[in-house]
Amino acid sequence: MEATSTSLKRMKFGKLKVVRRHLLQRYEHQPFISCLAGFYSCRWKRYQRRRTEPGKCCCKTRECVFFPLLIGAFCFSLVFLYMWGEAKNDYNNFDWYNYGNLGFWFLWSLVLLVVAAILFMYIALLLVLAMCLLAEGQQLYLHWSHKIGTFLVLGFSITALFILSVLWGDQWKTVRLSFQITAPYLHIGAITIMVLLSWPMALYAIRADKKVVQVVIVGPYLAILLFLFLIPLGMYSPCIREVGTLGPKPALIGHRGAPMLAPENTEMSFQKTIEHGGDGLETDVTISYDGVPFLMHDSSLRRTTNVREVYPNDTAQNAALFSWDALKELNAGAWFLKDKPFSCMGSLSRADQIQAMNQSIYKLSNFLRLADSQNKLVIFDLYRPPEKHPYRHSWINRTLEVILNESGIRPHLVLWLENDMRSFVHSVAPGFQQTMGTKAPVEDLLMDNIVKLNLAYTEMSSEDIRKYAEANITTNLYVINEPWLFSLAWCSGAHSVTTNAVHTLKNLSQPLFLMTPQQYNIMWILTDLASVLLISLIFALHWWRERSFSCCAHDGGSMLESGTYNKFRTELSNMPAVVA
Repeated sequence: MEATSTSLKRMKFGKLKVVRRHLLQRYEHQPFISCLAGFYSCRWKRYQRRRTEPGKCCCKTRECVFFPLLIGAFCFSLVFLYMWGEAKNDYNNFDWYNYGNLGFWFLWSLVLLVVAAILFMYIALLLVLAMCLLAEGQQLYLHWSHKIGTFLVLGFSITALFILSVLWGDQWKTVRLSFQITAPYLHIGAITIMVLLSWPMALYAIRADKKVVQVVIVGPYLAILLFLFLIPLGMYSPCIREVGTLGPKPALIGHRGAPMLAPENTEMSFQKTIEHGGDGLETDVTISYDGVPFLMHDSSLRRTTNVREVYPNDTAQNAALFSWDALKELNAGAWFLKDKPFSCMGSLSRADQIQAMNQSIYKLSNFLRLADSQNKLVIFDLYRPPEKHPYRHSWINRTLEVILNESGIRPHLVLWLENDMRSFVHSVAPGFQQTMGTKAPVEDLLMDNIVKLNLAYTEMSSEDIRKYAEANITTNLYVINEPWLFSLAWCSGAHSVTTNAVHTLKNLSQPLFLMTPQQYNIMWILTDLASVLLISLIFALHWWRERSFSCCAHDGGSMLESGTYNKFRTELSNMPAVVA
């Protein structure tokens, strides 16, 4: 009888140990949960928090309304950060636009990128904290300060996207082009996020006490997951191609020379392009009041010269209204060292700094002689002089005189871009390579003797490039600075690109992200299989844990019915306090 009583006591004590162990497992992550809830809700004490009851909503009604706003802020901030990150190729244009409106030079593009990154990281951290709390079965309560921050991020992201879409809508074309490069890797990232989300999804689906609730939780999740699994079937990238089908590397034409290494449109800038192996030179031509064609991109001289110091009363005057004698007095290099127009500019040597400080405005004739001596192609935008200018109606004739009579450049090196009087130019200089700045039917281009298209990179299309190439019309894309965009142009079959970064792109031996269809299929299939395996294991783990806790609760109920409750209370009272 005594032995039976002892065995019964041991059995009850064993059940107590099981219950105690499971209860401790429930509390063992409390310091971690305290940190999560503290940063998310500012609720650092355990009594301030509430666990989610099985089958119940993860938060109160007010929080349920606000949680979608948090997700919306995350999505909009992600879209804005991705858009602005891919817009890096055109940061200089953005800064130039702001210079024209504000009157001073500053790298606003870089500031906007930093702000976008900080706001995204802030909202992403809040979302990660929320997911972790859900995974731990905690109710959500976002602190009021974070609610204000969420509204600010959401408002800023939507406003920024709207303003950029109105003022700079072509950037969405850049985003679409970027998908041809990044889509395979974005696919992997999206699958990874779905794997991470499977933890809280499985927890709440398995705890749900109604089948309808389980379907509502799991159904949309599985639908999105299936969509992501199949999306590569509709994916296209010219850089996914068979071995041996890649065309030659595009020729590099220096945009205003090498403006990341030297002041734009100066002799030093074009020399730097030649030193780094550029195949051609691009510039902008304006005609002075006394008929001297010179190199200047802006309509005024404020940004790239010291006109404020030399001619303070003529700061806003059109550059074409200055005489050449007046233009020769201006410094065209000091601004470069002061303003640093590109965020990715490297440090210049002392010799380069001295050389840049002494640059002056460059004449077209000198530019052409330099190109001819180095056997480089030239292409330029020719600006018509303003009203009441002596060469307003003879600007093309004056430019042709300089090219044909004063510079001595071989005609085949000139890519003639100006569309006015094209037939006359072709009759006077049949050796020029006639170049068109817009797309047109092949028949019309051949009729106008066009041999090259000069297109903005946002108009890039591998099908169009191939179609024009079949008619012996090559394609040049401008302005391409980023390696990923140059890689896309290479894979698309472009013959040449105009770039600010000859020194960087010259070092690329093959396109970035180049892979064969077989390699991509392996990456796609392995990603999907690995994600299916991990998600299945996560759901199985949650099912096993909840089943174990249910068994524990059943054992605990049996002990209460058998009169073990008082002993259990005594045992718990003797346990050391667990402090959150």
